[in-house]
Amino acid sequence: QFQFVESGGGLVQPGGSLRLSCAPSGFTLDLYAVGWFRQAPGKEREGVSCISDEDGSTYYADSVKGRFTISRDNAENTVYLQMNSLKPEDTGVYYCAAGGMTTVQAMCAMKIGIAYWGQGTQVTVSS
Repeated sequence: QFQFVESGGGLVQPGGSLRLSCAPSGFTLDLYAVGWFRQAPGKEREGVSCISDEDGSTYYADSVKGRFTISRDNAENTVYLQMNSLKPEDTGVYYCAAGGMTTVQAMCAMKIGIAYWGQGTQVTVSS
């Protein structure tokens, strides 16, 4: 059974930082593009950042550019999302996803090619 273990979410004040981790169980990430998505209450799930398995190319939503950094450590079979300068509008459930046969832009912007979803981790930015 393919699963993800997501961790690193929590409550943080505006301007603070968090690092999310995503580690799969049952498969290795080096064969997949991986992305982070988030869903705020009452809103659709949106792509935050994705990273390619082939060349390490990345995609970031405009709302997080310059603040979030996605990275992958294939040796550790883990993908990270470093989130800095957090804002209240970053609040939501963050989901890890893996897929392929698409570009990182299509995967993130249109959720194309996603094969596996994680269960999500809550991020709350509030004072």
